[in-house]
Amino acid sequence: MSDEIKIRQVVFYKNYFSDFFNSLGDKIQRKIIWTLLLIEQQKIVPEVYLKHLEGADGLYEIRVQTGSDIYRIFCFFDTGKLIVAVNGFQKKTQKTPPKEIKRALKIKAEYYENK
Repeated sequence: MSDEIKIRQVVFYKNYFSDFFNSLGDKIQRKIIWTLLLIEQQKIVPEVYLKHLEGADGLYEIRVQTGSDIYRIFCFFDTGKLIVAVNGFQKKTQKTPPKEIKRALKIKAEYYENK
C-alpha cells in the first residue's frame, strides 16, 4: 500500500496527536499507521475509517479498531487535500464524549489562529 500515490496528506498539529500515539502499544500503533495510509491513498475512504461528525464544525473522526478496543482521532480538512489530525482517545462508550469534541474544536481554532 505504501507505493501508491497519495491522494491526500495527513499531518499532525503540534504534539497533540503524537502524545496520544506514543502512549499506545505497538499493535494499535501499527493499525493507526495502516489506517492513516489508507486515508491518504484511497480515492473514496469508507466511513468505517473516516467519518464526518454531525454538528461538529467540520470535524471528522478517524476510526480505528483492534479487537474490542476502539480508538478515535479527530481531524479536519485544510486547504486542498490536507488532513490535520489533532487529538485522539480510546472510546469506551457508544457516544463520543462531548469533552473530546470540545478539545478537538479548541485545537482546530488554535491551528487556524497560528496559521
